[in-house]
Amino acid sequence: MKKGQIIEGVVKEVKFPNRGILEILGEEKTVVVKNVVPGQKIRASISKVRGGQAEGRLLEVVEKSPGEIVPACPHFGACGGCTYQNLSYDLQLQMKEKQVKEMMDNAVRGKYAWEGISPSPVIDGYRNKMEFTFGDEIKDGPMSLGMHKRGSFHDIVSVTECQIVDADYRQILKCTLQVASESGMPYYHRMRHVGFFRHLLVRKACRTGEILIDLITASGKDADNYVSDAAIENVLKDWKNKLLNLRLDGEITGILHTVNDNIADTVKDEGTRVLYGRNWLYEELLGLRFKITPFSFFQTNSLGAEILYKKAREYIGDTRDKVVFDLYSGTGTIAQILAPVAKRVVGVEIVEEAVEAARENAGLNGLDNCMFYAGDVLTVIDQLGETPDLIMLDPPRDGVHPKALEKIIDFGVQRLVYIACKPTSLARDIEIFQQRGYQVKRIACVDLFPSTYHVETICEFVRE
Repeated sequence: MKKGQIIEGVVKEVKFPNRGILEILGEEKTVVVKNVVPGQKIRASISKVRGGQAEGRLLEVVEKSPGEIVPACPHFGACGGCTYQNLSYDLQLQMKEKQVKEMMDNAVRGKYAWEGISPSPVIDGYRNKMEFTFGDEIKDGPMSLGMHKRGSFHDIVSVTECQIVDADYRQILKCTLQVASESGMPYYHRMRHVGFFRHLLVRKACRTGEILIDLITASGKDADNYVSDAAIENVLKDWKNKLLNLRLDGEITGILHTVNDNIADTVKDEGTRVLYGRNWLYEELLGLRFKITPFSFFQTNSLGAEILYKKAREYIGDTRDKVVFDLYSGTGTIAQILAPVAKRVVGVEIVEEAVEAARENAGLNGLDNCMFYAGDVLTVIDQLGETPDLIMLDPPRDGVHPKALEKIIDFGVQRLVYIACKPTSLARDIEIFQQRGYQVKRIACVDLFPSTYHVETICEFVRE
């Protein structure tokens, strides 16, 4: 098998994350191909061969899978945001559960309780935050605003009919794209690092309906990227006025402008100005109220997060008269859900903006037994000056830093709960916990991301 070879076969299964195992017709070989579903007969081109393992690029679906459906979103296939809109939701859940259970079975020593997967309460329009990117769909084509084209770093698909957000997002996107296109100012080119329009960030609270909108641009002050202050102000004023004239189901509580000259293709706050209203919104979860700022972490599926956090509260067990450490605490959501039934909860989070929001949220909810510290878990836990009785972990996608994990284990708590947005990170860390005397008691999944391959996994560890 060599690079560029065209092959045909049937997708036997899909492993996490989005790795289809293609059985080649007439041969005892398999190839990994992304963006496929079990049961499809496909044609693919070999893109990489290494160590006897080949990877391919999907060219064509020759025969659909028996369980395949027509995607609701017209952008599916071109847009890289979703992977499984061509499967019924029941089949999506079955596939995710199978993927994670096999992974956990391979990582866990001995018996543990597998508690299955909980579905998202909403399947369409479930996201409470989206980051859209400016660009073009074809080289030198008209400006677009949306998601990266599947398999492309450069091309952007205008997702004006995206189905994982509600109609308010779609109206805001169309309005913003119109204003940017009519301005005559260019989008920011990610390779040449010139241009003006970069990203559009939209947050909408599920419970309160409050909407926060942030336009992220370059400063326009580089020699090769100069835009006058007057031109910028005119565009922002036009954009704000048109947004406020939209007929939305929710209520716009803030319109912001953020400057970002960082060359990385990420949303970074190098100065934010409020054009209208305020720079936060309120969301409600499990009877508590949370103030959310543009860049602070908050689960992107509010109704699904309630299921996840109920499960976390169940797994952490009896917290009466106990000190709980909530590590990687974000805006303090889990900490405040545990606080009413704990002696004290201590949160640690590296994003200072999120820590400030967590402190304010605790005050908003009348909780005086929550304390939040800003900094890297690796260094901050040495400075806390106390030992926890229980630990809650909700780390970023890549899991816990190995050195931080060792320090966490050294506390020797009887029970520890780990929430993973990437199950492969949890599977890796399970090995270390087991080596240090912990055993896995139970594991469950909660689907916060319908139509994508992502899934939340929650695991309870008990010290032997």
